[in-house]
Amino acid sequence: MSSPLETFVHTHDAWLHETIDALVAIESPTDDKTAVDRCGAEFRRRAEAAGMRVRIEARPDAGDHSVVEIGHGRPRILLVGHVDTVWPHGQIARMPLVRRDGKLWGPGTLDMKVGVSMGLLATRAVFETAAPAQGSVAMLVTSDEETGSDTSRALIEQEALASDAVLVLEPALAGGPLKTSRKGIGQYLLVATGVAAHAGVDPAKGVSAIRELARQILALEALHDLTVGVSVNPGVIAGGTRPNVVAEEARLIVDVRAPTLADAARVDAAFRTLRPALPGARLAVTGGFERPPMERSAGVAALYAHAQAAAATLGQTVEEGGTGGGSDGNFTAALGVPTLDGLGAVGDGAHALHEHVELDRLLPRTALLAALIARLLSPAGTLPPR
Repeated sequence: MSSPLETFVHTHDAWLHETIDALVAIESPTDDKTAVDRCGAEFRRRAEAAGMRVRIEARPDAGDHSVVEIGHGRPRILLVGHVDTVWPHGQIARMPLVRRDGKLWGPGTLDMKVGVSMGLLATRAVFETAAPAQGSVAMLVTSDEETGSDTSRALIEQEALASDAVLVLEPALAGGPLKTSRKGIGQYLLVATGVAAHAGVDPAKGVSAIRELARQILALEALHDLTVGVSVNPGVIAGGTRPNVVAEEARLIVDVRAPTLADAARVDAAFRTLRPALPGARLAVTGGFERPPMERSAGVAALYAHAQAAAATLGQTVEEGGTGGGSDGNFTAALGVPTLDGLGAVGDGAHALHEHVELDRLLPRTALLAALIARLLSPAGTLPPR
């Protein structure tokens, strides 16, 4: 026998798909404020129609952010998502929104307009079937996640600290597992400065910035240790002016991933203590970790246990895993707020031409999200520790 939450979700299947279609149809590349604001306004309109209180966090330098809320007081559950995408205008003409072969295809479906739509319907299910005697649910939907959440980070942290748990509506891992850990993400810029000289006539008078960076890359190999989950990737290098000139300047951009705060601190300290290897060369290092690691803390584990229990009430099972990619859940977990990620759609192809969502998983996952929210708000529910 279906639970009231499952019945509500299945009854509102058409509403969910119509909401998804409306959000996906509004192309919203992060760097276009007008476009991403238009998509955010559509989200807020639907949230308000569902009885949620709406607050706009206006930004002059980026898309506006949205906070919508229903219910009152604690416990307060925060759902986190974003409406910006990596896709440029016109992509939907090349990747049309279609339902084919049991999948929903289109730009921004998996990452993550379907997840945002699921969050709205799951919240509706909780408050329209049997509204909790206490507690509230807020949805924070941002506009700049794909470019690092620079303008939304303070708001994300503020809303997380005002909440008892955070549920992130990013896509699940392949096949459906939830995300209980994410690596921290860092980026560093190394600028080497040498001495220009004629490479044929006076090579001894020169100091090659390119040779300096080559030595730095070899030194960084000591930090690269996949056995403990730390990756150091020299991803972009540029320098020099002509083949017959000893390069006076060269630049290197390095991507770093670390699974724990301790690993991130160790790697960061190593970058800060890099010194020139060649006599006469100079080296400048800038950058750092943009997203801290999301570690599998006691609070995260307790939230996952709640998700397992909620799934069992629906006749479902759910697994967990980790990923090297980051989300806004990295910020909330690093504050010590219990965070569970990957509660959005199941599919494949985020940021790729085959981006899609598995249609047969859509309603069951929405029901799971609703059941988890209801469990966390129930008087008998035990909130995860901080």
